[in-house]
Amino acid sequence: MTHILLRHRDVPDINKLSVYKKNGGFDAFKKAVTRMKPNEVTDVVKASGLKGRGGAGFPTGMKWAFIDKNNWPHYVVANADESEPGTFKDREIMESNPFQFLEGLAIACYAVGATVAYVYLRGEFWELAAFLDQKIAEMEEAGYLGDNLFGKDYSLRIFTHLGAGAYICGEETALLESLEGKRGQPRVRPPFPPSFGLYGKPTIINNVETFTNVPPIIANGADWYKNIGTADSAGVKVFSLSGRVRKPGNYELPFGSTFRNLIYEHGMGIQEGRPIKAIMPAGASSSLIVVDEKVLDTPMDYATVRTLGADLGSASVIVLDDTVDIDWVINKTIHFFKHESCGKCTPCREGNHWMRNLTERIHQGTGSGEDVSLLLNVAKQMQGKCLCALGEFATMAVVTGIERFPEDFKKTVKA
Repeated sequence: MTHILLRHRDVPDINKLSVYKKNGGFDAFKKAVTRMKPNEVTDVVKASGLKGRGGAGFPTGMKWAFIDKNNWPHYVVANADESEPGTFKDREIMESNPFQFLEGLAIACYAVGATVAYVYLRGEFWELAAFLDQKIAEMEEAGYLGDNLFGKDYSLRIFTHLGAGAYICGEETALLESLEGKRGQPRVRPPFPPSFGLYGKPTIINNVETFTNVPPIIANGADWYKNIGTADSAGVKVFSLSGRVRKPGNYELPFGSTFRNLIYEHGMGIQEGRPIKAIMPAGASSSLIVVDEKVLDTPMDYATVRTLGADLGSASVIVLDDTVDIDWVINKTIHFFKHESCGKCTPCREGNHWMRNLTERIHQGTGSGEDVSLLLNVAKQMQGKCLCALGEFATMAVVTGIERFPEDFKKTVKA
């Protein structure tokens, strides 16, 4: 199938402005500004069924419609703080198809009446930030950014901003705090960013992949987009495939494609032909799924994956074969979340500290069955009590790993 998001795989040099324009680039932005009212743009995105691709899967058009129209100015922020272990799709989009992402961001700004937008990038992406600055400058010179765009009374400027490399800044309110020059810690919600966001003003935040979907939706219409994917999950998704597969990478597929299709057709199967033991469908923050034939034939969309006891999230599919011990997996994930916890709320700060100590003991073979029970208890005590999703994410692999793979712990702990 022809790519909608990873178009650089079909159109060489589409990261050059001349090539992007030759292939319909900025036609959707021009159409929006010259022929549509802002609320009409939002309505088309809402009707398309596009959901946010950052992990939560919240309807994009609905989020845009929530923006407070009695409080100005409005801002739009692109969340490019891609930090989830196992996720590497936004970087490929920004590096290889940057203008489609920036055009989608520009259309979102027009839809919600924002004249200033920011691209918030993780600190390690400093070369990518310079690259995007160059692309933004090219758009300004070509008249796609600046004042009186397309001869209309609409102005827009886009700026990049580098964070300091903290996973928590992928959480939208911590991102806003960081963008304001403060320590990147989450805010208590409500109020939510569409009413109280950047500098206390209404702000829309979506991730890179979400914005990249917008130009083809405006160009081709909501019905065109809804005909791709499933009734619950419209359109295409870039699945980041990693783990024990032969060919890891990003694969753009319609929602509803199966795990078997992703792993065996695109990922070329498992290394050394070994059986699959578990799948983490949403990166390190994911629940572990016990794999059988039924799971492999399960369509990958937001609703159906939930029936397996997991969320699709950012669709960062990590595949574990039968050589991988689950106690090792949760030890690795807890080390990550302990390191990345901002420490603002007690359940996350203390819970991750104790879960790290317990998983370390269990993994080293010095833990007991009581330690496993205590680890499960600590994880469940954290659930639903943390200030933001980081603490919740930290418990997912722990709880499902212990409950669904008990044999892996029985052989590790002392009798």
